[in-house]
Amino acid sequence: MKRMLKGIIGAAMVAAFAAGFTACSGSKGVEVGIVLPTKDEPRWIQDETSFKKLLEGKASVELLFSQGDPNKEKQNVEALLNKGIKVLLICPHDGAAAAAAVEQAKKDGVTVISYDRLVTDTNAVDYYVTFDSFEVGVAQGQYLIDNAEKGKKGQSLYLYAGAASDNNAFIFFEGAWSVLQPKIADGTFAIRNSDKANALKNKKYLTRSEIADIINQITTDWNFDTAKKKAADNLTVATDAEKGKCFVLAPNDGTARAIADEFAKDPAVTSYVITGQDAELASAQYIIDGKQSMTVWKNTAILARDAITMALDILDGKVPETTSTYDNNVKKVPAKQTAITVIDKGNVKLLAEADYNGAATALKF
Repeated sequence: MKRMLKGIIGAAMVAAFAAGFTACSGSKGVEVGIVLPTKDEPRWIQDETSFKKLLEGKASVELLFSQGDPNKEKQNVEALLNKGIKVLLICPHDGAAAAAAVEQAKKDGVTVISYDRLVTDTNAVDYYVTFDSFEVGVAQGQYLIDNAEKGKKGQSLYLYAGAASDNNAFIFFEGAWSVLQPKIADGTFAIRNSDKANALKNKKYLTRSEIADIINQITTDWNFDTAKKKAADNLTVATDAEKGKCFVLAPNDGTARAIADEFAKDPAVTSYVITGQDAELASAQYIIDGKQSMTVWKNTAILARDAITMALDILDGKVPETTSTYDNNVKKVPAKQTAITVIDKGNVKLLAEADYNGAATALKF
């Protein structure tokens, strides 16, 4: 009986020790929590793949999608905090709306990295990893200028922007405006679809409020259907004289394809030059086929690498490398910027050579 009791007590102690060890190991939880805006766009699925590959064997990670819903985004952050994350990497759907979620993360002692899009109106953001959004806009605007007819006045310019809730949309537009404005002011370009922008054509530096007024009029909300409808509506009210060869500032590849399809259908549009960004495979094929003019290649694999390098440095107790700062309306957020490349028909093969997202086999030249 004593021997049996001793065995039972011993087994219970072993079980208790094992349970305690598991709890201790489990207390480490998830080290890096990642929240992305939606899984309905190829871009964010690409990032998901990169993040998991880069963190494999280096840190535990959980990644959640918010599906364009700020409330879901907040719930995702709370779920990750409950798992004990040390670093939060978040690409907000709405930069201002995400402030409350990252403030909760800061209260829990979590280091917050804003990824690609900046969380605004809070001091709870520690770092920002991004492409140089201003230079993206500059590249788009300059491409339109470089392809305009020299010395000709009144060339039709159609302006489109991203979501008014996304701080990047403001920076992209500001960059494009910085180079386009002199050519609008001197009459080279005539804006056909924004009286707000036309009213400010002689002003090189716009306030955020002025940019907001323009964006609210030309926003695509980063949505294919919204962009398609807006382009169709703009072309319906435009006269044939306001068409001909058109120059189109489209904010990204998804909206560019939607807008391009509408311009291509209009018999009064003889040709068009249209911008984009993200180097999506569908847009790379559009470029090859002559249906989109350019895209800004923001190599998301490199951006993801920069973000994970920063996260791992934080976990190791190191101070991450930064190259700039971004104003989020409350503080200057230390930032790491990743380089961009302009892609058009002349160098689109670079994507295939790099096999960017499978471009080597996907693209048909």
